[in-house]
Amino acid sequence: MNNSLFGESGIQVTVLLVMIPVITGLIIAIVKTYSTYKNLQGRRQLQEFEKKLETLTPEQLAEYERRRTELEYKLPENELSGNLPASDQRGLISNVNRVEDIRVLPHKRSPLSQNYISPELTKLILYFLGFSVLWLLVGTSVGEYLGIKFVAPDVDHQSWLSFGRLRPVHTNLVFWGWSSFAMVGLSYYVIPRVSNIEIYSLKLGYYCLILMNASVILGSLSLMAGINNGGGEYREYIWPIMALFAIGVILTLYNFIRTIARRKTEEIYVSNWYIVAATMYVIVILLVAYLPFWQGGLGETIIQGYYMHQGVGMWFMFLCLGLMYYFLPQQLNRPIYSYSLGILAFWTQILFYTLIGSHHFIFSAIPWWMQTVAIVASVGMVIPVVAGTTNFLLTFKGNWYQLKTSYTLPFYLISIIFYFTGSMQGTVEAFRFTNLIWHFTDFTVAHSHLTMYGIITFMLWAFIYTLVPRLTGKEPPKAWVGIHFWLALIGLLFYTNSLMIGSTEKGLLWMAKKPFIESVISMAPWWLWRAIGGTMMWISHFVFAYNFYKMVSGKKVIKIPQSPAEILEAKRQRQNTEFTPTK
Repeated sequence: MNNSLFGESGIQVTVLLVMIPVITGLIIAIVKTYSTYKNLQGRRQLQEFEKKLETLTPEQLAEYERRRTELEYKLPENELSGNLPASDQRGLISNVNRVEDIRVLPHKRSPLSQNYISPELTKLILYFLGFSVLWLLVGTSVGEYLGIKFVAPDVDHQSWLSFGRLRPVHTNLVFWGWSSFAMVGLSYYVIPRVSNIEIYSLKLGYYCLILMNASVILGSLSLMAGINNGGGEYREYIWPIMALFAIGVILTLYNFIRTIARRKTEEIYVSNWYIVAATMYVIVILLVAYLPFWQGGLGETIIQGYYMHQGVGMWFMFLCLGLMYYFLPQQLNRPIYSYSLGILAFWTQILFYTLIGSHHFIFSAIPWWMQTVAIVASVGMVIPVVAGTTNFLLTFKGNWYQLKTSYTLPFYLISIIFYFTGSMQGTVEAFRFTNLIWHFTDFTVAHSHLTMYGIITFMLWAFIYTLVPRLTGKEPPKAWVGIHFWLALIGLLFYTNSLMIGSTEKGLLWMAKKPFIESVISMAPWWLWRAIGGTMMWISHFVFAYNFYKMVSGKKVIKIPQSPAEILEAKRQRQNTEFTPTK
């Protein structure tokens, strides 16, 4: 390796960014391990205490009895306040006579079912999320098979299973299937929730669900049959098929706007800004990508850069950030740290992200000034990324202890960490020297998985684990949620780090004008690690599907009402049942 390689600022920043999620994962692992150690230590102390109980003398028992009597003494209610009975009309005092847990640490509470939306809308949301889980399993199973082909390229000789046909099947399934279905389904909860009104039309929601499914199914079959657009990455679906998806999104945009227009709140919360803007942008992006007016020669290359980057940044990223501004404060039970930082990130992302598509074509035939503008805008993306990351992390302020007791917050934290590191890596990758090394190598594949998987997918998992138990009143097995988290995170780190190391070696071989076959041979061990990491990620998706099933169809856990509100609600439901006339 070139001795001056680590002297380049782009390489130094990339190494630093790679270490951040690794260190974060280690910190979470240490916290969880320490929590387990404390639990085991507590059990050991309990065993010692039980042994001590057996050896207590009558004198010791008498002393404990005397002390218990002293501690249980209560002042008569009228001794200091007259004859009026003591009362707590403001509800300021609670749980003063009993201690069930250590009060300085929160008890791990399960989310309660929240009837903020109608059962009909709940059903629509669960349909969207159910299909998103289906397309995640199908799409990543195709990706797993493609990863195997890097290690065993002669595993099959069927044309419809060839790498060139299956690769766009995988990318489009996880783009337009898994991610898009999950985002739209979650948006159907957030839009009416923060507008304090029901969704404008359930029928339009089902039309969107049908059209998006038709697009994904027909698009996958056509790609495997060799029928494709041939216009560039992520736009392989032919235009009539992609038009179905676009119509579905247009109906959803109309549905969202009509809902917000009828809102019962004065302000439009920042989540709705992001969600509606993202829905508008994806329609514009698809029109620009598929209209034939500029689809020739160098113009098509520029349009491809625009489409590919805007699809990631102004559809997936933008919409998921809007969802984060709702679900993170809800999960932490505190408001977002700064509304102003959210608006700053909103407008600066619109300003800079729409200009960076050409940074994929540095040293190409497109105008030099356009390449420079893309690099400058990539650096400008530091503003919204730092603003958003700061906003999210400071929302955690004073609530970091919840990481030990929550099975959803680790997903939030890791997605935020990847939001910073993955986005900053994209900025560094746009520098001319780093672009010269990494472009056309597997480094781009690693970067796309850091963003679409580390950011988007981890965010969507966090949101789903937060929302679905609140809709159904059923929780996933917490141990299996942990297994899902660690398989996905460790698998992703294996996948991306191996490809980044191997791709750097490959790029240096190309720059040294070595024979191409040498770079292929050098990648062989890294492709094996890619397959190992990818397999861990793939297995985690089946664990997630099982958890989703348990949240939707699992047996409801028996919960005895404890608080006054729960007891009164149980009484009310019982009375309603008793007085409901039978048919």
